[in-house]
Amino acid sequence: MPDPVNPNLDPMSHTGPGGAMDMAMTEGTSLEGTSPEATDPREKPRSLWNDAWRDLRRNPIFIISSLLILFLVFISIWPGSIATGNPLSCDLIHSQDGPTKGHWFGFDNQGCDVYTRTVYGARASVTVGVCATAGVAVLGSVLGGLAGFFGGWWDGVLSRITDIFFGIPILLGGLVFLSVVKGGSVWPVVGFIVLLGWPQIARISRGAVLTVKQNDYVQAARALGASNTRMLVRHVMPNAIAPVIVVSMIALGTFIALEATLSYLGVGLKPPTVSWGIDISAASTLIRNAPHMLLYPAAALSITVLAFIMLGDAVRDALDPKLR
Repeated sequence: MPDPVNPNLDPMSHTGPGGAMDMAMTEGTSLEGTSPEATDPREKPRSLWNDAWRDLRRNPIFIISSLLILFLVFISIWPGSIATGNPLSCDLIHSQDGPTKGHWFGFDNQGCDVYTRTVYGARASVTVGVCATAGVAVLGSVLGGLAGFFGGWWDGVLSRITDIFFGIPILLGGLVFLSVVKGGSVWPVVGFIVLLGWPQIARISRGAVLTVKQNDYVQAARALGASNTRMLVRHVMPNAIAPVIVVSMIALGTFIALEATLSYLGVGLKPPTVSWGIDISAASTLIRNAPHMLLYPAAALSITVLAFIMLGDAVRDALDPKLR
């Protein structure tokens, strides 16, 4: 019906004041011409990993630990960039001498420069930690993920095997295993840690997979006919890997401390390999006469372990949705 005041205005049109508002509401836009839900098409979609990275960049603990770890990796690869001496070049005339100009950390019992040996000792410790953690994470994730995904007798067998390995004290196992293995280089230590260190990661992975596979998107993929391999690789493991990463980062520092402990006890790394554990063992009996021999390699070991534990804590806080 035409408007009696303005007969030319059709109430069904969108040219009047009310019609303009109706048009804006119909088209999903406000009167200002912008959609309430409009987003920048260039903005990346939000995800757990994007949110975690955004939180990590603002976390001072993550920044400090990352810088320390980058420095440790740098001196592990290029130790000669900050230590020009030879860690195996010793002169007994300087035995147990304290810090002097050009030798800021003093000399050990054999007359070797403590600073040079401390720098070069990072290579063995970091290599053992990184390689052992990579092996433990892969082996534990695969076994735990398969047990949690397939369940049944497969889960029962793998869980019992995990319990058996969990019952072996890792330090005692290292004393027995490495005492009968000849060598004293990095790789026997790495192999031992992988052999006895995977059960914890397996349990974490199994629990995460059991939780993830109950989600609706996994059930939808199964209903659409997706194979077990596709569901496990594309849907389950990417969403269950976060706790494995956190535990692995914390375990990396633990493995470095374990290597130093085994080397201290004489069954880990052995000379001529340069290791913080070897130097700490040699200095332990001379702590009263030459405390500098023990102080610097022990401090380097402590800082390294602390850096990886701090990094793991920061990543855990960023990946835990309950803390958001």
